[in-house]
Amino acid sequence: MTDRKPKLAIVLFNLGAPDSLQAVWPFLRNLFSDPAILRVPFFVRPLLARLIARARLKPASENYALLGGKSPLLDLTRRQAKALAEALEEFEVQCFIAMRYWHPLSDEAARQVLAFDPQQVLLLPLYPQFSTTTTGSSLAVWHEAAARAGLVKPTTTLCCWYAHASYIESFAALVRKTLADARQQLGSNVPVKLLFSAHGLPQSIVDAGDPYQFHIERTVENIIKALGPLDLDWQICYQSRATPEKWLEPSTVDAIRHAAAKGKAVVIAPVAFVSDHSETLVELDIEYAKLAAELGVPGYFRVPALNDHPAFVSALAELVREAVRAGPGLYAAKGGCGCPPAFPKCPNIHKGKA
Repeated sequence: MTDRKPKLAIVLFNLGAPDSLQAVWPFLRNLFSDPAILRVPFFVRPLLARLIARARLKPASENYALLGGKSPLLDLTRRQAKALAEALEEFEVQCFIAMRYWHPLSDEAARQVLAFDPQQVLLLPLYPQFSTTTTGSSLAVWHEAAARAGLVKPTTTLCCWYAHASYIESFAALVRKTLADARQQLGSNVPVKLLFSAHGLPQSIVDAGDPYQFHIERTVENIIKALGPLDLDWQICYQSRATPEKWLEPSTVDAIRHAAAKGKAVVIAPVAFVSDHSETLVELDIEYAKLAAELGVPGYFRVPALNDHPAFVSALAELVREAVRAGPGLYAAKGGCGCPPAFPKCPNIHKGKA
């Protein structure tokens, strides 16, 4: 008689995206109705959310039409889930997907986890860098959904993994290859600018103590170290501004313009995204590529998203094993949080575990 494998439920969190053109409107309405995103008084939020969503509907619909009428995000997340479950042979494991703004939502995932009846639940946000607008929002909604479903199981929450060595190396390998491909096509005389493009965030949210920008900077620092002794000209920049207020700077558009003015080719790395979606496939691959061409940039190259690349799946499996060993509670990858007290929105600091 053999020992039974531990029964583990892994809940993968991501933003979610429309699965049809008809879903664009409710997706946008859900997005801008989130108090973590639209930080205005509650009695104003419903009306303002509808106004912003209405203003974004046409351009967003056009973007998803370019992708065949839907985002690939859910399909890619399913592939990640399948590969991750297969990599964890020591567990009886099932991965569940909980998207924040479109199906499958947390209520559906919580009911599925309850039916699976695991011994332990691991909450795994597919956001390496913590933000109150992503991981924080997803976890808040999950806890409400779990309570409604009556799901009470020992639970480990992986809050951030922005500097985890295997994740860093999996992405650095893609950057390294793209740089080599660019150099082969350009020759040795064309200077190259490496842009690490992260999704933007309103400056006011960072000023209020959100650690997202700090995490992005630590991620990039670790990638640069992993790339080794290369003479790199690199910069962090931010894309996808959605509201008129001040957002993190410099913008990716401005960074491309600056590279063009210096006669530099551009290698752009989507550092905060682990899966392809409209921000990579449309914004980076179409809109910014067109801008670079119009500006006369001598070459424009995009580092692939991690998606279900075997090295990334292996990194996720390593994260799972570490978190499970840590036991129930809040877990920051590799032994703790690196956030200084200047970022009180960090959940580890809030819990006194920094």
